[in-house]
Amino acid sequence: MAKILVADDAMFMRNRTSKLLTANGYEVVEASNGEEAVKRYFEEKPDVVLMDITMPEMDGIEALKQLKAEDPDVKVIMVTAMGQQSMVLEAIKAGARDFVVKPFDPDQLLEAVRKQCQQ
Repeated sequence: MAKILVADDAMFMRNRTSKLLTANGYEVVEASNGEEAVKRYFEEKPDVVLMDITMPEMDGIEALKQLKAEDPDVKVIMVTAMGQQSMVLEAIKAGARDFVVKPFDPDQLLEAVRKQCQQ
């Protein structure tokens, strides 16, 4: 069973995402900001990280950069609100493998996760 780290400052988004992933056979760990996401990544060693871009403490792009510096093979899917295209481009340049737009379609999110788990 693949383990997914869900990093989002909005509890309802973490809950919604975690329920969807758990119902589809994934193990889920959560983080409420970028700083916590980096810490949890190295504690839990998840297969894939779903990372919100806009978070307090440390945003998702900075967290992505820190993860890539320590683990070049990290698989991060950025989760972004509509209208953040420039930040998505920055995240892809920083090494994100994919992105999903909020509010996400459950099938799209699952497909993005499945794709990264198979690589």
